[in-house]
Amino acid sequence: MTTETAKPKIDKTQIRNAATVIALRDRATAPKVLMGQRGAGAVFMPNKVVFPGGAVDAGDADIPLAAPITEPCRSRLLEDAGGDLVNAIAAAAVRELWEETGLILGKPGSWDNPPPDWETFAATGHVPDASALTFVFRAITPPGRPRRFDARFFVVDADESVVSDLDDFSAACDELSALQWIPLEEARSFDLPFITEVVLAEVQQRAADPRPPASVPFFANNGSNRAFQRLRGLVDMEGRED
Repeated sequence: MTTETAKPKIDKTQIRNAATVIALRDRATAPKVLMGQRGAGAVFMPNKVVFPGGAVDAGDADIPLAAPITEPCRSRLLEDAGGDLVNAIAAAAVRELWEETGLILGKPGSWDNPPPDWETFAATGHVPDASALTFVFRAITPPGRPRRFDARFFVVDADESVVSDLDDFSAACDELSALQWIPLEEARSFDLPFITEVVLAEVQQRAADPRPPASVPFFANNGSNRAFQRLRGLVDMEGRED
């Protein structure tokens, strides 16, 4: 009689690239963050209070940007990532902010035949602007979850960069309810996903500083690699980030 050794389960859930936007208001005086609540029937994180965000769509890589993500954020996005995802992730961040909140991160401009996911944004007379996105955090959803994402988190100074009314959520879809500007020091008292709590702690420490962080925290959670890393981007021989 032989005894078979149990084989470890393999998580076959596809990891999708995603972008999340942390919109800050009054960041130099009394910072507030824009959050909403996911529905009770949502497959991923039901009932949780979250930032606007979601998965990168196939067509996001081809979306024209009025201005790209700047350095050092661009090179940090490329670190430990397959392919040049910068345009796709930046476009997804702008699109998700628009879809879930109705806020516009863009510059005046016209489109030729916008894709279906972008028709309502294009109708506002704007082209997405990624220059205000500051890359501050990256995390891969742990194995065993119904959906897994490789999420990049971006801070946006809403007062400086959003070109629509910050209190007008009338164009938002119904994915998030109870959209509100929450005082940053109170946000962690809500029912949040664990990773959202961690990101909020990072953001709260440097809310008044608009500069990119010295390095970007990264929770890998990729298979057997669950290490905490720091993304610093490309550094040239003289120590300057390239």
